[in-house]
Amino acid sequence: MQSYILQRLGMMALTLWAIITLTFFLMHSVPGGPFVSEKMLAPEIAAALNAKYGLDQPIWQQYFNYLGGMLRLDFGPSFKYPGVSVNTMIASGLPVTLQTGLLAVICVVALGVPLGIVAALNRNRWPDTTVMFIATLGVAIPSYVIATVSLYVFALRLGWVPTFGLDDWRGYILPVFALSGFWISFVSRLTRSSLLETLEQDYMTTARAKGLRPGQILIKHGLRNSLLPVVTVLGPVVANLITGSFVIEQIFALPGIGRQFVLSITNRDYTAIMGITIFYAAILMVMILIVDLLYVWLDPRIKLSKAKA
Repeated sequence: MQSYILQRLGMMALTLWAIITLTFFLMHSVPGGPFVSEKMLAPEIAAALNAKYGLDQPIWQQYFNYLGGMLRLDFGPSFKYPGVSVNTMIASGLPVTLQTGLLAVICVVALGVPLGIVAALNRNRWPDTTVMFIATLGVAIPSYVIATVSLYVFALRLGWVPTFGLDDWRGYILPVFALSGFWISFVSRLTRSSLLETLEQDYMTTARAKGLRPGQILIKHGLRNSLLPVVTVLGPVVANLITGSFVIEQIFALPGIGRQFVLSITNRDYTAIMGITIFYAAILMVMILIVDLLYVWLDPRIKLSKAKA
């Protein structure tokens, strides 16, 4: 186990280095510069800004300076906000993003999986039809449409929840609903199809023939095997939700990482764009590693030695 984890950590470090390198050179290949805007700067001021942030150095020197910063977990200074580092920007937005993201993850697991189980156990009956109808709508309708419509109906027309901000618990309802709506629908559909396939396996028939109770068959033999595809999806879903949704945070004016990423693109804040991209990639790789380790717990037939090969 330890050797497998160490090997995966090494691969993660190599992948992260490739992402850092690709992100760095892509950002530096963008025409213009971080200080180019509608209001033209005097050449002396532009030169002074480039010298301050080291942009007048050769590209290879800037690259190694950035790599050195990464080794110290330093994402560098913001080009838009003087005196503010990208680490500070991420740290200030992370609590908001984490709160809404974790609540959305809880909703996805607590609603998506049970709804899929109910639909599978009542195949072609009204609970199945109802769940699949709602799940199809949830998958088909984009999250920004759900956010906009729910904001108009429940905040503006009915006044049940605030239009923006997280001053009280009601402020979380619409962002969490918009964030989790698609994934609840997707997970419920995936759980249903996976459980239906598992219920038709020979070992399930054998378990019934042995006289095991339906609940025991479902939990011990059905869910444990059918949840593998769901766990596979949940890894990237958790990484996506806890690192913020660019659109949802923008619509509800939440000061999270996603909104800062959108603003950094608008402001040509290159270091912020690179820092948030690398931060997201690191979170995604950690979640994929956790999913791979969960496989072994869910299905003992899976051995890490095989994954290693």
